[in-house]
Amino acid sequence: MNRYLDMVDGPAHVKKLTPPQLEALAGEIRQELINGLAKSGGHLGPNLGVVELSIALHHVFTTPKDKFVWDVSHQVYVHKILTGRKDRFHTIRQTDGLNGFALRTESPHDCFGAGHAGTALSAALGMAAARDKRGTDENVVCIFGDAALTNGISFEALNNISHTTKKFIGILNDNEWSIAKNVGAISGYLNKLITNPSYNKLAKEFQNFLKRLPKGDLALKLAHKAEEGFKGALSEVSLRKNDYSVEDEGRGGFGSAILFEEMGVRYLGPIDGHDLPLLISTLEFAKTCDHPIVIHILTRKGKGYEAALKSPEKFHGLGPYDVKTGETPATKPGTPPAYQDVFGQTMVKLCRQNNNLVGITAAMPSGTGLKHLEKAMPERYIDVGIAEEHGVVFAAGMATMGYRPVVAIYSTFLQRAYDCIHHDVCLQDLPVIFCMDRAGLSANDGPTHHGLFDISYLRCLPNVIAMAPKDEDELQDMMFTATLQNHPTFIRYPRGAAEGVPIKDQPRLLEIGKAEVQQHFASNGKPKVALFGLGNMNPIARRAAAQLATEGYDVAVINPRFTKPIDAGTHDFFGRAADLVVTLEDHALMGGYGSAVLECFSDQAITTPVVRIGWPDRFIEHASTQDELRRKYGLTVEHTVARVKAQFHEASAGARLPEIAAAS
Repeated sequence: MNRYLDMVDGPAHVKKLTPPQLEALAGEIRQELINGLAKSGGHLGPNLGVVELSIALHHVFTTPKDKFVWDVSHQVYVHKILTGRKDRFHTIRQTDGLNGFALRTESPHDCFGAGHAGTALSAALGMAAARDKRGTDENVVCIFGDAALTNGISFEALNNISHTTKKFIGILNDNEWSIAKNVGAISGYLNKLITNPSYNKLAKEFQNFLKRLPKGDLALKLAHKAEEGFKGALSEVSLRKNDYSVEDEGRGGFGSAILFEEMGVRYLGPIDGHDLPLLISTLEFAKTCDHPIVIHILTRKGKGYEAALKSPEKFHGLGPYDVKTGETPATKPGTPPAYQDVFGQTMVKLCRQNNNLVGITAAMPSGTGLKHLEKAMPERYIDVGIAEEHGVVFAAGMATMGYRPVVAIYSTFLQRAYDCIHHDVCLQDLPVIFCMDRAGLSANDGPTHHGLFDISYLRCLPNVIAMAPKDEDELQDMMFTATLQNHPTFIRYPRGAAEGVPIKDQPRLLEIGKAEVQQHFASNGKPKVALFGLGNMNPIARRAAAQLATEGYDVAVINPRFTKPIDAGTHDFFGRAADLVVTLEDHALMGGYGSAVLECFSDQAITTPVVRIGWPDRFIEHASTQDELRRKYGLTVEHTVARVKAQFHEASAGARLPEIAAAS
């Protein structure tokens, strides 16, 4: 069976297709997405929702000359298929395959990389400003979702658009969902735009443009009146005549114009984001505009696949699934719980014991595990939307009033709120608890989602207590311990399944800054190696110790628990007693836990050589599994043992053991 998709090897081919052929292409791409991602997993729902939009964009514009900037960019699968990467689509999010997000090094059609929300408007405006200064004529199109409008950076960009450029095209893809259901006033505002006829105006010039098109009158049914009232009388309150005031008149009519218009950006819509002819016509019109414009389109996340429509949160991003049923493989019996679920269930337990605890998420109730608290104790659960900075300062405010906020944010996303952590929490020494999921690798998602820098960016801040549990039971202990501290407290733990150890009915209090010695030296006359295995690298340290013991080494194993304050006494003791110290961490070596050990040894004039196992000073790529990347970069039992043996071999050959050694 011939498919139009088989004929499309690049954007130029999209331009040659007729409207009926484009409609057929859309159906073929949907099936390609549904069948292809069933094997590898990925962001299915968002991409099913932008099939027509992606086709229309490439039919009207010409990349890479014209620039498409995608907010978050997890919805670029169709764009990748249409820009010469169709034959590699089956490799998406897999080792050496296509990245799941826009990536500048992957294709010239990806003009700006992303993985976090709220950045597209600013980046696109920067490109437009550069274009204007160069005097060139390329179009810059920014595709951003309704959820991006819960992020403050988006508003900073909107505030600057009309003062920066006269030619800017924004597309607001409104599907009512980010990952979780949107929250806050912006969600309500967009709903008003959709449902209130007084908001549902099209500019007169756009109406006239549509009238010249086939079926243009049908499109005009979206416009309930002509241009009068478009710039005024748009708020629900001011539509009522008894609310009209002289003050209102001084501002230019009944009430204030809608948000975009107030910021100097022409607003068109909302229009059907699955109506290909209408999308193409609207984008053609946008190309002719000599003023900034935002086109509001309405789409259905998961369109074309019933399972995704029924479960938009699940199908936002998932692993492999059965195409017919939409079901994901059942968890194998005996599989340990995920760290996020241990966190969420512990939050419920602790909240029942402590009335001052509240849980805060930035639009990630499922990903962080706070959905357990939302279900069990909704009055203790707060979702601030994709607004990490606000979430952190909000938590600081609550802490000043006697509450103990628990802020659950992925390590990579917490980076967005670094100044707030510094200025609003740590400087004021407020007892905010941060639980950082996805510390370490998020293998399929790649460098935008890896949490490899939090130890570095936290341990330089005064007043911080920072911990990393070796297993799920210790995570519970650390959470309980954090609730009893009067300082900012951070707990980092990885994505995925925990270790499978039993969890106590009641957590225990840990001594701040105290490591756990799991195995002492046997003092049997053999070369002494001290392995400090932090967090989820502790099991690797224990297995490496067992192997080294069979090969003639006397091995001690220590669970550091704390990256700040580190246990100076325990590090001092083993640093002096050992012939070699090895630190293992699921974190960048630069500024990480191993660096803290070196600083400690320097302060104590300890000259014992240190081998550091961790991630090198580069952004780590994506891969099918975490284990593949660990093998590549040496975060394994085998590599640890080999490094130890190599160090002693060099010493026996007369070479000095290096004081600093990084993972190769």
